[in-house]
Amino acid sequence: MKAATASLVVFWLTLPVGAPACAQETFTPVERFQIQSLSLAALPPLAPDPTNEAIGDPTAMALGATLFFDRRMSRNGEVACSTCHQIGSHFQDGLALGHGIGTMNRRTQPLAGVAWQRWFFWDGRKDSLWSQALGPLEKPQEHGLTRAWVAHFIAENFRDRYERIFGPMPDLSTVPPDAGPFTSEAYRQAWRDMKEADRHAVNRVFVNVGKMIAAFETSLTFSESRFDRFARALEEDSAPEGDANFSDQEIAGLKLFLGRGNCDSCHSGPRFTDDGFHNTGVPPVAGLPADRGRRDGLIQLFEDEFNCRGGFNAAPAGYCPPQEAFDMSLRQINRAFKTPSLRGSGLRPPYMHAGQFASLERVVDHYNQAPPAGVGRTEIAPLNLTAEERQALIAFLRTLD
Repeated sequence: MKAATASLVVFWLTLPVGAPACAQETFTPVERFQIQSLSLAALPPLAPDPTNEAIGDPTAMALGATLFFDRRMSRNGEVACSTCHQIGSHFQDGLALGHGIGTMNRRTQPLAGVAWQRWFFWDGRKDSLWSQALGPLEKPQEHGLTRAWVAHFIAENFRDRYERIFGPMPDLSTVPPDAGPFTSEAYRQAWRDMKEADRHAVNRVFVNVGKMIAAFETSLTFSESRFDRFARALEEDSAPEGDANFSDQEIAGLKLFLGRGNCDSCHSGPRFTDDGFHNTGVPPVAGLPADRGRRDGLIQLFEDEFNCRGGFNAAPAGYCPPQEAFDMSLRQINRAFKTPSLRGSGLRPPYMHAGQFASLERVVDHYNQAPPAGVGRTEIAPLNLTAEERQALIAFLRTLD
């Protein structure tokens, strides 16, 4: 849960913990509007992605799903996308640090609702869902593959299915079995030694793999939560029934979330995220490399050949924003990380970008105390919640599961 420094405090909106009240009478018109804005019913239709021609193609979605679960798509034959993005946990895992072939430096992010995101990874170094899908394939600690290996794998195992989507597979007869700009020096040298036409052909197949996986991932949406059923009852001016009926403690927690806690300044909208990047003073993890978050993510985004302004998206000219649109002060973005969705968060410990906090209680304690940032400048100030208010806020957060 995030909270910003500038907090709009409206004391008369706050319901004391434990105060009995009819749900319809408990909330002011302003609060009811806020509640509806957070409801899953407010999630807009998925906007078209003009950079990915495979979106909405059932054949592409089906092959993307096959590749998502195929463990052969890794150097050791044991790691698939689904290894870290597990079905039973909003397509996340329960690890503090993601683990594929090796261990990463950050926590795996959930994929439920991923198609509505604007930026990808904790630092936003990717600006499309299809380019995000490519990153782990070439990372030694994750899948450990090269682009040439992926292209040959698709040609040898899924040629017919691929060609029904994208047309004829390019001639890969002069392409080495393993070559790419990352991983080992031997593979990088093999990539440099390739003809430009062969590199382009491999890149095209590689990009299309990402586009098919992204087409599948657009189907990974949120499940309705207790909160959504509660919000629907309020919208219909009916009494919440069954598990949609909130306890006095949960109502008090919701009011804190909307009011004095100011949590919805960052965890806003039906996905409970503003898609922004914030430094909230989360401490680094001993033994891990220094992590500057969005500061380094922007640099990587601008240098990425698969970014929106690169030559591999299907968007018309002028669709992608200019680089100047992302000009932010280094002080503002240093050690800033993307706001995660709170949906299902009670079922997905540990928390933060490197699993720093083991429980929701520890997360709330952090925002309640707002310690100084070790690097950069934190955006949060102490909330000074009582023990009772702290428990109420946690109770509300669990209604999002």
